[in-house]
Amino acid sequence: MTAPVFVVDSLEGVGPGAIIELDGPEGRHAVSVRRLQPGEAVVLTDGLGRGAAGVVLSASGKDHLVVEPFEFPVEPEPSPRITVVQALPKGDRGELAVETMTETGVDAVVPWSAARCITQWKGERGLKALAKWRATAREAGKQSRRLRFPEVADAATTKQVAALLAKADFAAVLHEDRDYGSEPLATAELPSSGEIVLVVGPEGGVSEQELALFEEAGAKAYRLGRSVLRTSTAGTAATALLLGRTGRWS
Repeated sequence: MTAPVFVVDSLEGVGPGAIIELDGPEGRHAVSVRRLQPGEAVVLTDGLGRGAAGVVLSASGKDHLVVEPFEFPVEPEPSPRITVVQALPKGDRGELAVETMTETGVDAVVPWSAARCITQWKGERGLKALAKWRATAREAGKQSRRLRFPEVADAATTKQVAALLAKADFAAVLHEDRDYGSEPLATAELPSSGEIVLVVGPEGGVSEQELALFEEAGAKAYRLGRSVLRTSTAGTAATALLLGRTGRWS
């Protein structure tokens, strides 16, 4: 069993001989939920790629943990970097998508208010939904023992997505319709570095206007397999495929 991961605000300047105190919600989870005891292994991370692995020196109260780190692992910047533009699903399926993509290894998620999305993020409701996505990415990053958590961007419009696609080294729109000319993502020519951006449409599909705009930005239509995946699972499947094909899972 690998050591549990907890998040700290910063590991800047932390090195051999350091002692780190963990409190607040993370300390409460370590002490009151996980019930960590002196001598047990633990990993602390800032979620930005830096880690501090060591042992618990003491646990006190309900939320105070003292850790002595011995190793300082670094998770390098990914290459190529994989960003998934995720159309807003209904209910809590958005959090499900973020959770499984994070566990798989996605590097960034961009929520997208597509034309055919039933759910639309507006005002306070939108801010709360975005906060849930970000909290989900953080918790899934800890659960999957990552040191570098995926960034969850602000919700993007279709024009903003097109601008993102135009800057990518490889841009793809997942589309199940063979008649549209979609090619297999499994055989696409991929860059060895840079930025890969995938667009996952809503349950109702990407509209013709959106497809045209994305194609103009340099994105092509690709399909995954014979079955049609839901919007909440397509991004995870595509991320796994690309991680294998680019060698990041080797």
